[in-house]
Amino acid sequence: MVTEFASVYPLVTARAVAQAYTYEVPAGTEKGAVVEVRFGNSRRRGVVTEMGVQPPDGVKASPVERVAETLPSALVDLALWMADYYGSTPARALALVAPHNAKRRGERRAPAAGGAMTAEAAPETLSEPQERVLRRIDELLGGSGGNLLLHGATGSGKTEVYIRACEAALARGRGAIVLVPEIALTPQTLGRFRERFGDRVAVLHSALTDAERRDERERIASGEAPVVVGARSAVFAPVPSLGVICVDEEHDASYKQESDPRYDARTVAAKRASLEGAVAIFGSATPRPESWEKLERLVLGGRIAAPMPSVRIVDLRREAGYPLSAPLLAELGGIAERGGKAILLLNRRGVAPAVHCRACGSTRRCVNCDVALTLHGDRSLRCHHCGAVETLGETCPSCGSAELARIGAGTQKLERELAKHVPELERIRLDADAVEKPEHLREALERFSRAERAVLVGTQMVAKGHHFPGVALAAVVDADTGLSLPDFRAEERTFQLITQLAGRSGRDAPGRVIVQTFQPDARAISYAARHDVAGFNASELERRRALGYPPFRHLVRIVVSGPEEADALRALEELKRELGDAELLGPAPLLRLRNRHRAQLVGKTSSPRALATRAAALLAAAAPAMRRAGLTVVVDVDPQSL
Repeated sequence: MVTEFASVYPLVTARAVAQAYTYEVPAGTEKGAVVEVRFGNSRRRGVVTEMGVQPPDGVKASPVERVAETLPSALVDLALWMADYYGSTPARALALVAPHNAKRRGERRAPAAGGAMTAEAAPETLSEPQERVLRRIDELLGGSGGNLLLHGATGSGKTEVYIRACEAALARGRGAIVLVPEIALTPQTLGRFRERFGDRVAVLHSALTDAERRDERERIASGEAPVVVGARSAVFAPVPSLGVICVDEEHDASYKQESDPRYDARTVAAKRASLEGAVAIFGSATPRPESWEKLERLVLGGRIAAPMPSVRIVDLRREAGYPLSAPLLAELGGIAERGGKAILLLNRRGVAPAVHCRACGSTRRCVNCDVALTLHGDRSLRCHHCGAVETLGETCPSCGSAELARIGAGTQKLERELAKHVPELERIRLDADAVEKPEHLREALERFSRAERAVLVGTQMVAKGHHFPGVALAAVVDADTGLSLPDFRAEERTFQLITQLAGRSGRDAPGRVIVQTFQPDARAISYAARHDVAGFNASELERRRALGYPPFRHLVRIVVSGPEEADALRALEELKRELGDAELLGPAPLLRLRNRHRAQLVGKTSSPRALATRAAALLAAAAPAMRRAGLTVVVDVDPQSL
């Protein structure tokens, strides 16, 4: 019998042993095989990355113990590219494309209800822009693929384009992946796709159990479910012959993974499409400036069935009422009288974002983090970073004064104000405190959908891709919340948030939007009031070109944390000297989090991989000294916030 050998990466997290090893494999084993191997004194899973290798001289290769499954070869190449680009290890990246499959327990679950084995819904009549867009997608499908930006207002028919693109891929014997930014959006999107494709749709997201994920992956790999809908990690679905990847709400920062490997699912989707000759479609009503500048743009235009809602800016400098101004109360009163629904966005949880002592001027702060504690309805003070909880008390702990002032308003305070002023409206709150579990979120959305007179109050969750009938009013209670953040994307995100929320209003009847602000002339707010995506992106790109920010240059962020601020800053100062001629900002201290001081160094570069690799090598050499000082380091390529 002919003996074959392969390079196998054991799926271990330790960087010290994160390398390929040679194993003996059964004849016919292919690149992408997921195997069980003996590694040291334990049994590990591993992935075959290369066949036809020979063991080092004098070394007897151990045989693999079994072959569990075989991944598409392109997924192996994708993982190895990710490890290189994001400064991770091949083993950690390969673990994403080869997640652990739990042992089977009993019979396989039946697919979730909601579709037959064949298509059942009558296709919609397409608009001329939709027809034009689909002709271009089909042209690329018939060639070598490509990356496209699909830009259209909310209600312009982007989802129908995704569905038709998936149909075109299936007609060519290929599969499709549809990404949504968060689990919360998966059920709505899944419903639309199951109406059209029935049980040929699989779903992947982090809320699935191991057994559920295993079942769905088996259906995908076998070709039983050639259409995959899911959140960020679904970009790694083992679709045998991928034709289309649709990235819905491509502007959403949730596509960025915040743990190693710190990948961006949008960048990974583009790379996977390139490796497989597929078409990647990035859709949004408010595309990122990076996508606007770099991608071929396909435009759907305005809404198909209704006009865009009118937008009124309310200058809070001239209004006595906060958080509910007189114009907003008048609109809500009209809904209470006539019926209908409203959505109010306030991107702060709790009753008040800070408690301040009028006597001594101190603000109640977290003992572990350099942030103000947020007052909640149960009179608790909570840190939204580390979870620490304190009791409000009746007096200031610093000076004993009883003159405590609640600064600003959060969603709980807004909910109370609504109960006082418009009690006729059913109040439904949507924030991280109210919907701690997925079923709570589903119940809240279903309540709002069924209601005749209701107001949905929440953080940015309420602006994300939901489609509710009967929404006559959408309001941003405080549009300035995000503008003050020290981040070069602050204006972009404020513009996107306002525009996305406006899109929830008037989908089936004329709608109205109110934007409350202390900065009515701010660029992001004025462009959002005109629904002017092209104008905002042109202005933002001009600013970023002058400052050397994405998409004109890449960013590499290096964050060091430890028990002492001076040590973190010193480590970054030494790194900066070693990096030499790179354009670097900092080091600068950051907010203390979880009782650890942090500092960051930010590099601007046209070669992010080279800068990250060089920084990682220098940090590896300094690792012993950093460990003695209790320091940890994170290298983040293409960070979504600074």
